[in-house]
Parts: sequence; C-alpha cells; structure tokens
Amino acid sequence: MAMLAQLLMRALAPAGPRAKLSIFIFHRVLPKPDPHLPWEPDAVQFDWVLGLIAGSFNLLPLGEAVRRLAAGSLPAAAAAITFDDGYADNLSVAAPILKRHGATATFFIATGFLDGGRMWNDDVIEAFRCAPRGIMDLEEFDLGIHEITDPASRVKAYGGVLGRLKYFDHDCRAGVARAIARSCGLGPSPELMLTSAQVLALRAQQMEIGAHTHSHPILELMSDARAENEMRVGRARLESLLGEAIELFAYPNGVLGKDFSVRHGQMARRLGFTAAVSTSAGAASRGADLFQLPRFTPWDRTPLRFALRCSLNLSRPSSEARILPVS
Repeated sequence: MAMLAQLLMRALAPAGPRAKLSIFIFHRVLPKPDPHLPWEPDAVQFDWVLGLIAGSFNLLPLGEAVRRLAAGSLPAAAAAITFDDGYADNLSVAAPILKRHGATATFFIATGFLDGGRMWNDDVIEAFRCAPRGIMDLEEFDLGIHEITDPASRVKAYGGVLGRLKYFDHDCRAGVARAIARSCGLGPSPELMLTSAQVLALRAQQMEIGAHTHSHPILELMSDARAENEMRVGRARLESLLGEAIELFAYPNGVLGKDFSVRHGQMARRLGFTAAVSTSAGAASRGADLFQLPRFTPWDRTPLRFALRCSLNLSRPSSEARILPVS
C-alpha cells in the first residue's frame, strides 16, 4: 500500500515545473487521547499519520519548498509540515516523533501567548472541561444556555460557543472568553503554550519558525493599521528572540475572504515575509500566489483513505484570489 500511495502522489505531483506542493497543517499532538479534544491527534495517531506522509511524500522544510516551488525545482510528491499557534506539546510530543521519521516542520507562533499565556479558545475549552455537570448559562454574553454532562456534551457545547465567539470584536472576544474561564474558577495554564526557551529549543533542533501575529486576531475584522501592526509585532518579537529573519507567515484561522483578504497578503509582502499560508485546501503549483499557499490535513484512519484524500487534495483546483504586486 505504501508503494502504491507513493506512486500515486508522484504521478499527481511530478518533479520540476509541473510539481505541486502539499502543505500539512497541525496544531497540537497530545501525549494521550483526550475526550475533550477529540480532533487533536495523540502521539500514537500522529506517529501513524506522519509515517504515511513520510512514506508517500518527499518532505522538505517549508522555506526551502517555497523557494523551489517558485524556481520550478521541486521533487516529485513534495510536501511540508506545519504547526500553528505555539503549543508546548509541539516540542515535548511532536518534535521527537518528527525526529524519529527524519522530518522537520515549520511552527507558526502567536507571540502574545508565549511564556504562560492562553488563547481565547482554550479559555473556553478548559472552562467547559472543568465546569460542574448541569446547566452552563452564558446568556449574558449572548452565547446560549448549555446542558453539560459527559465529554461529548461538553465538546458539542463549546464547539457552538467557539463558532459564535470567534467573530466577535477582537477585544470583546478575549474579554468574554476570560470571563467564561473565571466563572468556572479556571486558573492559569502555564504549561499549555511554548515558552521563549522552548521556541529556541525547537529552532536548535533545525525546526523552522514562522510568524502567526501577536494575539491571533481575525485580521479581516480589524482596521488595516491594527492588522498590519499585529503582523509586524509578532514577527519582530520572534526575530528578537531568535536573532534571525522570520520569512514565513500564517494567517490566523486562514479562510480567504472571511478571515483575511488580498490586503493582508500585500501587508505581509510589504513587511518582508516571503510567503504566507492559509487554511484553504489544495496544493500549490508553480506560479501560485506565494501569499495564499493552501494547507490541509487528512484525518482518515486507514492507509487507503489517506492516499485517496491526499490525491483528491492534489487534484483540487486552486481557489486563490491573486494578490497584486505592491510598490
């Protein structure tokens, strides 16, 4: 099966000018399964998925892959692995598995949550995790009333809350999420996100670091000045920490037309990034806009379905909206 998958990927994404680049996206790798985070792979699942990816694709660091995509010199079945946000398990759990498979990854860090921070969505998720069984009334925030009992009911409830809260005003969103966390008696989570020292440790393992703004906003809901400052500050803090240029950027949430627009691609180019990734599915071909590179992750649990999902992704037509050059 592995040989068949490799042959299929090479046929759909040949080497050279006709090559295509598949970029896989992850967020966390848990040490063990968590019923409150059912979509996040644990170490065993990630090891299995990474084995399939490494056996089917030619893995490259994203920066190198982008340069070779533009030059028309990608190998057949080229792919890169990325992680978003900056969770501590990226170093403690994911990195050893990557190393075991001889793979590297690019870690896109939202700098505002380094060193003991917690993202707004994790405020909500952890609040629902620790809330007592019964009714959770969020009507004061216009977020409904939820009956929570077992993990499945908690996941369903917080999923609905996150979907609505995501597109609140940025400052309001953070404030509401903190208030929900406080209402459940939720304390700090100092070990949830990476520390500055852990980012340095990832880089020392030859992992690539990219920017993901400072506070993970929906850029499209911000003024242009504030959005550009988010991008600038996140990049500057990483460059100060690492002592090197940060060339790659990931749009928070990453849906073109809803979470970011062509304006933000222009900002990224103006700030000095060389490429940016979205969360639109598909694979990038030569001539693709380097500031709208697609990403996806197949969650299929069998090698056959994994190969089919990857082949469908390679066959998907591009949905990019061309970003025009800026002066």
